[in-house]
Amino acid sequence: MSSNSEVSQWRYEKFLINKNSNFDKNKILKILTSKDIDEAYKIISNWDGYSSTPLILLNKLNKKLKINKIYYKDESKRFHLKSFKALGGAYAVEKIIQGNNKKTISTATAGNHGRSVAWGSQKNGLECKIFISEFVSESRAKVMRSFGAEVIRVKGNYEDSLNECIKLSNKNDWQIVQDVAWEDYRLVPKLTMAGYSVMMKEISKQIKDEKISHVILQAGVGGMAAAMVAGISRYLNYIPQIIVVEPNSAACVLESIKTGKIEKITIEEESIMGGMSCGEVSLVPWEILKESIHFCVTISDDYVSKTVKNLANKAFSDEKIVGGECSTPGISSLIALSNDLEIRKQIDLNENSNVLVFGCEGDADEELYQRLLKE
Repeated sequence: MSSNSEVSQWRYEKFLINKNSNFDKNKILKILTSKDIDEAYKIISNWDGYSSTPLILLNKLNKKLKINKIYYKDESKRFHLKSFKALGGAYAVEKIIQGNNKKTISTATAGNHGRSVAWGSQKNGLECKIFISEFVSESRAKVMRSFGAEVIRVKGNYEDSLNECIKLSNKNDWQIVQDVAWEDYRLVPKLTMAGYSVMMKEISKQIKDEKISHVILQAGVGGMAAAMVAGISRYLNYIPQIIVVEPNSAACVLESIKTGKIEKITIEEESIMGGMSCGEVSLVPWEILKESIHFCVTISDDYVSKTVKNLANKAFSDEKIVGGECSTPGISSLIALSNDLEIRKQIDLNENSNVLVFGCEGDADEELYQRLLKE
């Protein structure tokens, strides 16, 4: 590994042990059921162009960190949408309309969820309205428009775009397909999570007889992390250590785990990991995550461009990997945790460990990706 990609100095910001941790598969599968999970896989695996995304061994990084194996689930190759979110929003659209193509679909997004909803709407012949904040790049907006969606930019942050989406959708009788749950709005987020769980079905086949010891899950509002926990409950006959990673500037899951209830935080500065820059964990994911998480960790934005470049220049594996900004925190937090000998011991991370991380997206924001490569 070249000197400019030296990782021995990387550090995490916060680390928390979940004192309420009690991974109960039966309880988890009452929230997102085996039937929900199985049906999602059955439907999505029959979509045109479906194939399992690669599970890549980061065979250079594991030697550096003295870990047995590091598996990287590469979602840059998910359909043509370059993100795991292709599995969620589009599936929820298909399920919720049930053949009624007269509805107008709406959603708020930081990028990838909206792309999936726009694609799902186009596939089903539906009008689509996408609400984005002022922080979402024009590059992302352009892609959503390419799927026939009308993109409405809202002043403020993600929450402001969601509030505007809800207000106008109620006024115009549009069907909201959101990946965030709130009181009386749980079905669609559950469908979205069921779609995401397809990743864990694929992983369970790809690892064969190998056992995963640690899973590091990115959290924004918590949907993907909770879906993977449900997938683990459904497909694995053992329980790995579950670590949730967040930007230090938007650690809503960590703060909620700390108090045992949903905490809404104020984001002072938006993370470059825009899809994870969220101030409040979603209701349905929280019901799963609050007891299934073993550890929480936060990281700064400092390692985003470094990780993007290391993936691209084969510093972490024999393969060149296109990983966007939200694909980096699993790797950078693993490196940072590995550099702390006390934490390694605490979380039982050693030369026998097999760690699973998620490359949530590829160059979904092409302009930002190119900028990160050059930094």
